[in-house]
Amino acid sequence: MTELATQIYEPTPGMEPKQLVFMFHGLGANSNDMMGLAPELAKKLPNAIFIAPDAPFECDMAEGMKNSYQWFSMKSRDKADWVKGAEEAHKILNAFIDEKLEEYDLTDRYCAMVGFSQGTMMALYTGPRRQKVMSGILGYSGALIGEEEFSGDNYRRPAVHLYHGEMDMVVAVDEYKDASDKLEKLGFHVTGETSPFLDHSIDEKGIESGAKFLEDVFSF
Repeated sequence: MTELATQIYEPTPGMEPKQLVFMFHGLGANSNDMMGLAPELAKKLPNAIFIAPDAPFECDMAEGMKNSYQWFSMKSRDKADWVKGAEEAHKILNAFIDEKLEEYDLTDRYCAMVGFSQGTMMALYTGPRRQKVMSGILGYSGALIGEEEFSGDNYRRPAVHLYHGEMDMVVAVDEYKDASDKLEKLGFHVTGETSPFLDHSIDEKGIESGAKFLEDVFSF
């Protein structure tokens, strides 16, 4: 059993669970940060179960702060170190996803990931490394790491939708362009957009854009 503190947003009462949406928070945050998105996304996905785990490690850049977690350390600015940390978290997260899919008797086909900031990095790292193709990855204000390992048939290509604020001073909008370009060259179907006056956050337009993407990928 993979022990990650988890919050769950259930389907609309009376609706049969048909999709599973995993939600990954950013550096120094926790699952509470993602749960606020669930009711908004659920307007388009009344049959979905939304699951937001806390990342497995305490944040090493937020000493003394309670309930502050990270998927991997970002003290080093070397992306090779980020990839090593992401791989460690990936093993935990991948097992967690498997357990939840089994618990709800669903398959990757009816599974999607939503990430914010470092949570987007983890979604883009973990999704393509799953044994089977999931429906989609929705990434807000994030970046792509570890794509150098994607080659041949050793990775999966779920649909990807990215959304990023052009005024983001934490993760520059250049990361959005870099991720989109690299994923497209690797054969992923990538959609997305930027928001001109948005900083490191999610606006109403981003929620609507993301909800429409999830609705579309689950309708195939």
